[in-house]
Amino acid sequence: MTDIMSLIDQYNRQIKYVRISVTDRCDLRCFYCMPKGFDGYEEPENWLSFDEIEQVIASFTRLGVSSVRLTGGEPLLRKNLPDLAKRLSALPGLDDLSLSTNATRLAKHAEALYESGISRINVSLDTVDPVKFKDITQGKLDKIIDGLLAAKAAGLSPIKINMVVMKGVNDEDVEDMVEFCLKHDFTLRFIETMPVGDTGRNAADHYIDLQKIETRLAKRYELIPAVMAGAGPARYVQIANTQFKIGFITPISQHFCDTCNRVRLSASGTLYMCLGDEHKFELRPLLRQGISDDDLDEVIKKAIDLKPYKHEFNEKPEKVIRFMSMTGG
Repeated sequence: MTDIMSLIDQYNRQIKYVRISVTDRCDLRCFYCMPKGFDGYEEPENWLSFDEIEQVIASFTRLGVSSVRLTGGEPLLRKNLPDLAKRLSALPGLDDLSLSTNATRLAKHAEALYESGISRINVSLDTVDPVKFKDITQGKLDKIIDGLLAAKAAGLSPIKINMVVMKGVNDEDVEDMVEFCLKHDFTLRFIETMPVGDTGRNAADHYIDLQKIETRLAKRYELIPAVMAGAGPARYVQIANTQFKIGFITPISQHFCDTCNRVRLSASGTLYMCLGDEHKFELRPLLRQGISDDDLDEVIKKAIDLKPYKHEFNEKPEKVIRFMSMTGG
């Protein structure tokens, strides 16, 4: 039996968090995530099966991982996702099972997700202006709002809204997003654009340092330091005299590589050690050859040694050739 709490990379960072892409497909077309007209998806037979995903995550939990997030693409496009969530939530040592979604299908699945063991969700939403939403995603905002309200009614909590702030696109919507989330008791998190693949590099012209956004908000609201449970890298503030929290995720202006505790597993079984690096390890061939649990534990420990010290988004923005929906959000 592998000793618990032993998944340490070569820079002495403990890996506690795995993000699993269950599909690379998405029903929105955010311009900074997916190339226009793209249809080069993996074939479903190349996706890891639920049995294979469970075997991999069971190995990670034996090695000390306690947080897992299901993502995509859009994870709710994967059939019977609550069944997978129920299997994963039963694994010993897994304390936190969450979901990232665009919420287009959330109204239909919210109750089943809650009952399956998913307690909290992150929803990508860059504006509450329906015209801008259409321009950014090619989708309809009302479906997202319906999904968010259904998730709240089902008991999913906290519900975190992730807004990628882009100069000249939605930066004027920041205050409207604050008011929307404050009204509905959602947590709002701002994210800097990242040059992941050609789509991300195309969005680089829209980059905004989030410290400027925080300074702007501080002129309107009294902001005080805050903390919030979660496995990710957000830094939080709180509007005074409320319970409303705002997070800032700053991979470019203030990178958090020193404390990075996560890896990503793609839908086809590729383990990515860093969002801003091409280091990877292919698990699918080993799984389909029938690798034992003990051997899988050892393989994952060796793979973690490929994790780089930091990304090079600033120094080498052209380094990552894949785009976000291939990697897992």
